[in-house]
Amino acid sequence: MGAAAQMHFTIIDYVIFALMLVASMCIGLYYALAGGRQRTTQEFLLADRSMSCLPLSLSLFATFQSAVAIVGVPTEVYKHGTQYWFIGCAYILGLLIPAHVFIPVFYRLHLTSAYQYLELRFNRQVRVCGTLTFIFQMVIYMGVCVYTPALALNAVTGFDLWSAVLATGLVSTLYTTLGGLKAVIWTDVFQTLVMFAGQLVVIVVGVHQTGGGRGLEESLGGKPHLWHRPEP
Repeated sequence: MGAAAQMHFTIIDYVIFALMLVASMCIGLYYALAGGRQRTTQEFLLADRSMSCLPLSLSLFATFQSAVAIVGVPTEVYKHGTQYWFIGCAYILGLLIPAHVFIPVFYRLHLTSAYQYLELRFNRQVRVCGTLTFIFQMVIYMGVCVYTPALALNAVTGFDLWSAVLATGLVSTLYTTLGGLKAVIWTDVFQTLVMFAGQLVVIVVGVHQTGGGRGLEESLGGKPHLWHRPEP
């Protein structure tokens, strides 16, 4: 398909995109004005230690399911095969060992990060070195995470690249700064549900367009169904 066939955002697409950003901002504003209004370190950085398991789990899931994973992994598997799944074996060990060995130690010591433990175990210089290394890594990683969906939008819809980068980056910074960790967790929950819904739609539409709906219809005895598209 040539450049003339490239799709562009319609008014509905712009409205949905804007609503996503506004909803994330509203979550940040709500927690900036509710409860203790993020006036203490305990509330801002630790969500007042009042969050339940489900939103925390969904927030962690959203952290791992970044745009890099959603856009990059299918491309990797499509081009080079399913050997990428072996990374899951490393994830099993990489999650179980910290969960049962390291996290209980941090919890008993009332630590909020691994860098505090570095200072307790060694000295402040080691803590600063570890912190700076992590910051350097995350600055590069978050740049890729923001740029990837913006590039995808630009490639398939013609939506302005840097407008998408600035919009998502600015909104993320604002709701995190205003609402603290509670806003981050509940925004992640919202975004996880949106990602699940989007992936489900992609699967359903993909199966339908490749003839999956018609094959299912034939297996059910040729009865007409709503997804049947008449031949032109």
